[in-house]
Amino acid sequence: MVATKVVMPKPGWITEKGTVLTWFKKEGDRVEKGQPLFEIETEKVTTEVEAPASGILRKILVPEGTVVPV
Repeated sequence: MVATKVVMPKPGWITEKGTVLTWFKKEGDRVEKGQPLFEIETEKVTTEVEAPASGILRKILVPEGTVVPV
């Protein structure tokens, strides 16, 4: 299996950070490409981020409630 990292999408030109609200999967769960993986909130929008590839979610590096750059 190839390791893939998820890059936070930039929903707007002014948006610089977002908060990870919810992980829909747990470490060790199987995910399919295009399946919602987690939800982020920015100043203007809350959106689901899809898995970029199918595989196993090995490690969650950003816990829920963490603010990250987009």
